[in-house]
Amino acid sequence: MDTVNILAIISIAFLGSFGHCIGMCGGIVLAYSSIKIEPQSSKVSKSIAHLLYSFGRIFTYTILGAIFGALGGVVTFSNTANGALLIFAGIMMILAGLSLMGKIKFLTVIEHTFSSSQTYKNAFKSILNSKSNYSFFVLGMLNGLLPCGFVYFFAITAAATASVFYGALVMFIFGVSTSPAMFGLGFLSSMASATSFRNMMMSLSSVAVILYGGFTLYNGYDYLTNPLRTVQQCH
Repeated sequence: MDTVNILAIISIAFLGSFGHCIGMCGGIVLAYSSIKIEPQSSKVSKSIAHLLYSFGRIFTYTILGAIFGALGGVVTFSNTANGALLIFAGIMMILAGLSLMGKIKFLTVIEHTFSSSQTYKNAFKSILNSKSNYSFFVLGMLNGLLPCGFVYFFAITAAATASVFYGALVMFIFGVSTSPAMFGLGFLSSMASATSFRNMMMSLSSVAVILYGGFTLYNGYDYLTNPLRTVQQCH
């Protein structure tokens, strides 16, 4: 995975975390901050709780990245297959960017209903009411399974790597890059209501997603038209 891809992933995830992630998951962070963390708790205890929650999210995202990377690897065995996968991924990324921007409803159409299942709701409620440190990690893991357009974009990116390792790395970077915003929200609830700031960051990340989709399309085109390009699993 080259520097351009890594920097693009970090930039998109970091910008989007202050827009999309706070809007989507801010309520969960505020809920567990008020229910699971005692007001008189020390800053160290609060920090540990928020870090464990973030580690849980990152763990789930990394596993999902490995799975999607493996799925992408199944179909990439030649330049033509690599090119077709990257072109498909590029188109999906551009559609995801337009959806995050609010121009189309592409992501809402493909969202699944896992989070609405009674089993998931019961598990979430049980973990939310627990006071143990371990419960913060598990809560983060469950949060990582919630339907989210931003996660879908990075899952597509992970699949485009056609590699278990690099797919996991993509989602790991995504999780780490979104953690500062979610960690800060645990201490500064006003971040959740800063609508104009979140909208600006969401617009910037949406544009970055579209540009990265265009870059991925170009890579796919290069695989299809350049017979000298070596088939590889890292794009």
